[in-house]
Amino acid sequence: MKKPASVKKPTGKLGVLMPGMGAVATTFIAGTLLARRNLAKPFGSLTQMGTIRLGKRTENRTPLIKDFVPLAKMDDLVFGGWDLFHDDAYTAASKAEVLSPEHINKVKDELSAIKPMPAVFFPEYVKRLRGENVKTQTNKMELAEATRADIRGFKDKNKLDRAVAVWCGSTENHHEPVAVHQSLKSFEEGLRKSDPAISPSMIYAYACLMEDVPYANGAPNLTLETGALRELAHERQLPVCGKDFKTGQTLMKTIIAPGLRSRMLGINGWFSTNILGNRDGEVLDDPDSFRSKEVSKLGVLETILQPELHPDLYGKLYHKVRIEYYPPRGDQKEGWDNIDIFGWLGYPMQIKIDFLCRDSILAAPIVLDLVMLTDLSHRAGFSGVQEWLSFYFKSPMTAPGLYPENDLFIQSMKMKNLLRWLQGEELITHLGNEYYD
Repeated sequence: MKKPASVKKPTGKLGVLMPGMGAVATTFIAGTLLARRNLAKPFGSLTQMGTIRLGKRTENRTPLIKDFVPLAKMDDLVFGGWDLFHDDAYTAASKAEVLSPEHINKVKDELSAIKPMPAVFFPEYVKRLRGENVKTQTNKMELAEATRADIRGFKDKNKLDRAVAVWCGSTENHHEPVAVHQSLKSFEEGLRKSDPAISPSMIYAYACLMEDVPYANGAPNLTLETGALRELAHERQLPVCGKDFKTGQTLMKTIIAPGLRSRMLGINGWFSTNILGNRDGEVLDDPDSFRSKEVSKLGVLETILQPELHPDLYGKLYHKVRIEYYPPRGDQKEGWDNIDIFGWLGYPMQIKIDFLCRDSILAAPIVLDLVMLTDLSHRAGFSGVQEWLSFYFKSPMTAPGLYPENDLFIQSMKMKNLLRWLQGEELITHLGNEYYD
């Protein structure tokens, strides 16, 4: 990544386009509206609440990240997107029941004014949902062109200087890359022929990139990692990142597993189960959609523990993941983990984790940070995969042939060091020798 001579200033309004205007998107929008009125705090957002150490510890330079790098202001964000249902953001937020009426009623007028554009929807990719507010075109290239027209209309209507897109929709069913995904030429030919291997998420990503809108993939869908869309991102000089927001149970794994490995404690088994009752849970009740999520969740431990390097400790690890749709819980997800570990001389021990979390409450600040940092990447002239944003994803995208770094603490260091580098500050290695020489 070439260091820019300077980063363009975040002038004007920044559009935020979201495929999927359900619980996650409306929780993000409502929370941002409340925070910029000083009616609530954006807890969980590094770009708004986090600090960054500069120089030696003795220098006591620890500014807020938002004061250190030239980020857009929350006041400059303009929200839009697409959804399968006609509900405006206020109605959708009310139905999601993530935020209290007390909260959403304080920004009711602004939420009510945000109405979703008709969605791109193929029922074979999300079998548990039925679209009501969907585009009428049947040819996939025509759908892509209609989506591009939506983006241009959104920019013109709101007099936007620039925009970013974050996928906040449901998980599509699992599928592997095929020939149509390999190059931009084959992909565009596939669009014209309505190739069944091209999913809605790919059409959104294609349309956004064609309209110079950076794209972040918040679900485990096969999208940006295809050769075709990587090629397009480089051709258009646009940053992309993904995939699958790291929120509940996987967040815990990327915290706990590095600690166990750092102490060379072995693991025989890690059993994880989730119960949730929101739209995401309903979608994941379908085995094909669950497979996408399962692949995303299962890959985390292997790259952190590296059993090929530590066969005695992790070579026989049995890792199992389950997600159960349980409507009474709504968005209040419960992630339960049983970890069978062993220590000195092989003596067994156990760890139990019961994380009673709120799915969209954990995802909303991730969306805000990705909006801010993807926009920063674009203004800095970065293009292609932004691995430094791995901190926010279950299955971080990397260069072809490079395994992802899933250790949350290494991801945090990587991200903050990039911000230091971008602003001409020394990188921090945490060696500490300079205090004792």
